[in-house]
Amino acid sequence: MLFIIKNISIFKNTETYQRANQENGLIYGDETVEILVNKDTDGDGILDWEEGLWGTDPMKKETTPGTSDSVAIDKLKAEQGKNNQINKESQTPENLTKTDQFSRELFATIVTLNQNGQIDQTTIDQLSSSLVEQIQNSVPRKIYAISDIKIIDNDTKEAIQKYSDTLNSIYTKYYTNKKSVMNILQQFITDEENTEILKELDPIINQTNKIISESLKIQVPRSLSLLHLDLINNSQKLLENISDLRLFDSDIIVAISAIGQYEKNASALATSASRLIETIKQKLNN
Repeated sequence: MLFIIKNISIFKNTETYQRANQENGLIYGDETVEILVNKDTDGDGILDWEEGLWGTDPMKKETTPGTSDSVAIDKLKAEQGKNNQINKESQTPENLTKTDQFSRELFATIVTLNQNGQIDQTTIDQLSSSLVEQIQNSVPRKIYAISDIKIIDNDTKEAIQKYSDTLNSIYTKYYTNKKSVMNILQQFITDEENTEILKELDPIINQTNKIISESLKIQVPRSLSLLHLDLINNSQKLLENISDLRLFDSDIIVAISAIGQYEKNASALATSASRLIETIKQKLNN
């Protein structure tokens, strides 16, 4: 079981996004959210992000010669309003990625704030905090309960030793990947265009799935049951993080969220493993 502590990778992203001090707000790349939200490159009174929504060129006041972008966008808004009313009852549910949902919510929020004249520094700070919290604190998709593990009412040294040997054999059998998650991610950071590198996470995902599955099947002495369950749930959280990293191409918000949570979950897994190991040692030495 010591392999868990030795091989858990710690990866913390500090480049894609960061929370700056209250004066600057959320930074993306080299610009604050405030600058991005209020940017109007062509000076036509329509913000760049809004021009992107309507398909006009933020570098030109007249994307279509002879028609100002403001007039063109007003027409598009009117047409969309009519279409929305007509299609309201016939809409079908969309299979949106987290990135799609996040983008829609963000743009809707910005549009509302802009229309109400509420884009000020306080609002930017609140929006920044909300975005960071949403990215960093997604809810685990799977949480195992005590009823999911096989508990035995046998806390003898023999039962505890058998449990320890069985758990060790599971990890020895399935943990065969030579590259760690951190190795793969560090390689990806140096060449972010090459998302093929992330395919190297697949063996780790498969191995971790098997470890969790086998750990649910073994007999666990009652005195170790909560520690065993904690180990499984923390393994599951890390598994979800690693799996979400594979979605960098198709759902970048989910991938960024995984990066934001990885360090915390890796640390939690190492702590739960240490507690279990220490408890087993104490029980076998008493």
